[in-house]
Amino acid sequence: MCGIGGILRTDGKPIPDEWLDAIDARIAYRGPDGHGRFRDRVEIDTPDGKKTVEVAFVHRRLSIIDHEDGAQPMVSQQGRDKSEGLVAVVFNGCIYNHRELRSELENKGHKFVTDHSDTEVLIHGWREWKVKLTDHLEGMYAFAIWDREAASLYLARDAFGEKPLYIRETQTILEDDVCEAPVVAFASEASSISVMPTPDKVIGDSCRMQWLIPQIMFGYESNFLPGPDLIEIHSADPGCSWHRSAASPDSDFSANSIDLHERSESNESIEQLINNAVARRLEADVPLGCFLSGGVDSSLIAYFAKLHKPDLQTFSVHMPDERYDESEFAEIVAKHLGTNHTTLEVSPNPAEDLINLIEILGQPFGDSSILPTYWVSKAAREYVKVAISGDGGDELFIGYERYLAAPILAKHHKLLSRIPSAILRKAHPKSKIAKFARLGDMASDYPMLGLTSMEALFTIQQMEQLNPLFVDSHWKCSMDHGHTIKDALGCFPRVCDTDEDPIEMLRNFDIDYYLPNDLLRKVDTASMACGLEVRCPFLDRDLARAALAMPIEQLIPGGKRKGLLRNIARKYLPAEIVDRPKMGFAIPIGEWFRNDFGGMKVLLLDHLQSFEPFGPIELNKKAVQKFIDEHMSSKRDHSQRLFTLLTLSIWAKSL
Repeated sequence: MCGIGGILRTDGKPIPDEWLDAIDARIAYRGPDGHGRFRDRVEIDTPDGKKTVEVAFVHRRLSIIDHEDGAQPMVSQQGRDKSEGLVAVVFNGCIYNHRELRSELENKGHKFVTDHSDTEVLIHGWREWKVKLTDHLEGMYAFAIWDREAASLYLARDAFGEKPLYIRETQTILEDDVCEAPVVAFASEASSISVMPTPDKVIGDSCRMQWLIPQIMFGYESNFLPGPDLIEIHSADPGCSWHRSAASPDSDFSANSIDLHERSESNESIEQLINNAVARRLEADVPLGCFLSGGVDSSLIAYFAKLHKPDLQTFSVHMPDERYDESEFAEIVAKHLGTNHTTLEVSPNPAEDLINLIEILGQPFGDSSILPTYWVSKAAREYVKVAISGDGGDELFIGYERYLAAPILAKHHKLLSRIPSAILRKAHPKSKIAKFARLGDMASDYPMLGLTSMEALFTIQQMEQLNPLFVDSHWKCSMDHGHTIKDALGCFPRVCDTDEDPIEMLRNFDIDYYLPNDLLRKVDTASMACGLEVRCPFLDRDLARAALAMPIEQLIPGGKRKGLLRNIARKYLPAEIVDRPKMGFAIPIGEWFRNDFGGMKVLLLDHLQSFEPFGPIELNKKAVQKFIDEHMSSKRDHSQRLFTLLTLSIWAKSL
């Protein structure tokens, strides 16, 4: 687990050290155990004559596997013969099947020089398979490979997006309107490449709006990010690769061949696949443990981990609010399994921690559970350097309440839209009445948002209050493409057709957008801020393919959420654990805004009631104040809305 970054320059000019210093400084926290740089400069023949190309890599290492030989950037001067020249790689993540791949590549004549580094597998794998390399990888990763002979740069990100990868290309218009990107930068952190002083064109209002709408509505954005000077930075899509030959002005973006939705050919049961996935993720040359919340997902992961690691350490966290504390259930599971269990005490400092986390992220973030994720990671790091988690179980095995509500919304949205939203002003946020009323708001937005209305933090009406341009169908950008809510969310699911399964549609949305851009982004940020590597067995490629290929009714036997997984867990875990209601890893952020726990009310008001709370971003201050007033008086629960606006303000004030 590491921080990576690099620059490819094709305009013949050298890469300044200060550019590399800027990247290195922002990724340094991700790798406290080592650092390195690599440079190469080649001259190539092109149809237009000689062309000078320069590449540079920077790396920060969190050493987990092969301490002695695994330093990066890793460079191999020559392969099996002179036709296989210099290959260099920087890599963030872990390749779980690296030992099998090493054996396969050795049988093909490749000579390894490290003892058991998973990074070296990427070098020889590139020489053997080129852009098909990712077909062979099982792991979480973001990496860059420089091939001197081809004068090409190859970037790739894992299928679920467990590891971040951001790309920035500066564009130059040549003759005949041909575009060239003379400078390409990439990094683990968006902020690290946003501070490079390269001549990008500042984005226009229309493109800014395209980013802002999903950022506010869902609390995250999937692809396009504006840097501090409102320049374009792109988050590589999960499961995609980027290939650039310096001899060509064109970059090749493509989805790699890891199609998670292709039918699984495995004859193994889901139970055996979970066991295999856990076993793959237990290799480490450092102390390793398992997060244990006392829910089905983490408890089942802990059971299989204990089979392979008898001395397994497990960790739960004692939350400051008893209503959100699951440590008692985790202790029951730990005692049942016989693990070496520790209940971690956390020292939350939410206001200070939130500012720090948003600075690390380099973007707004609307999920308040990033705070407890950071606290448990920080506490666990005192004992281990690698932790196994249960992330992904809810998405693959239908664990959220909204999945079962999706068919109701799709079929009866016209009727449900008549529910008066005024009910929300009187009901407790966690009550059944409040959930029913929220379903009415979703139904009102369903014609435009489809099933994504179930996951939007703001209703369309609330978005219009923040900025009328968000829903103004007449507002157009310079290329005459609308960037209203409907346009900005064009790639998201819409209204279900009669032959489509609403549950499957919503689950696919979560896997494609919510999982990588919210949950996994949160886990990566919070854990890496503490120097902790987190591995997710449920995101194993073979397991995911098998689960996604199964009919929905098999995943929820009897119409019960996560029924298949619960049936497996019932064989190994106490019934009181398997059958207890889902609690979720959350904090009472709304109450903290009211009672100023940890300085959260002061932080909220200082930001949202300031003169320019969102910097260059225009939002209606009266609408924002209305959210504050309604929440503070307990007329409405705007917890996550206010949290989203607060992080937007924290980020905007850093521009």
